[in-house]
Amino acid sequence: MRRIKLTIAYDGTAYSGWQAQEGCATVEETVADAIGRLTGVKPELTGASRTDAGVHALGNVAAFDTESPIPGDRFSYAINAFLPEDIRIMESEEVSTEFHPRFDAHCKRYEYHIVTGNVCSPLASRYAAHIRGELDIEAMAEMARHAVGTHDFTSFCAAGAQVKSKVRTITSLTVSKENGEIVIAVEGDGFLYNMVRILAGTLIQAGLHRFKPEQMETILAGKDRSLAGPTAPANGLRLCKIWYDGAGKGEEEE
Repeated sequence: MRRIKLTIAYDGTAYSGWQAQEGCATVEETVADAIGRLTGVKPELTGASRTDAGVHALGNVAAFDTESPIPGDRFSYAINAFLPEDIRIMESEEVSTEFHPRFDAHCKRYEYHIVTGNVCSPLASRYAAHIRGELDIEAMAEMARHAVGTHDFTSFCAAGAQVKSKVRTITSLTVSKENGEIVIAVEGDGFLYNMVRILAGTLIQAGLHRFKPEQMETILAGKDRSLAGPTAPANGLRLCKIWYDGAGKGEEEE
């Protein structure tokens, strides 16, 4: 038996998230079906990040076991022939049978994209949240700095999370303007359910001067979801990259 690692990009608009669900179109089920059509055996696919409905990805990672003789680096081309245009296998390779996409992840990068102004282009609205008011990027960036480090992120976790610990480490959280969009970029060892979207929603509140930047410390210390801002819309979020170095980092729910 061989294990194949896939790097997957997708437009999440048409899907009810990554994780397979009965009666719903999901990325996991679509990719597994494509592999089954290719090899004759539908595999159990393990993903690194269970992205929510409507969330996009440039570099989610998954793995499956197979007895197919197809070379590891050729699976990407072969699987893509059976996939819809909004899902693509960007890379494939054979890895150790001990490799686990989620538990072996060392660091993950998400970006949240925002367009401001009275009107949002339909070309932008598919991949960015629209905020009609202007945002104070400096206030957002200042608030973001208070979240960097190891903290209990209970205040940034949606109800229903099934994890033992809500302590996570954010190594970088920045706010910048790129190509006319405001981009919130966060890197860390793992993320709770809806954590990045709640962080984005909270920073947006700072950008609208509804929160003061220093309130981040109070929100974290309170360990209460009601203290943080609203959950930002799914369409602005994208999983950009996952790094592996052999050191597993634990659970991921975003």
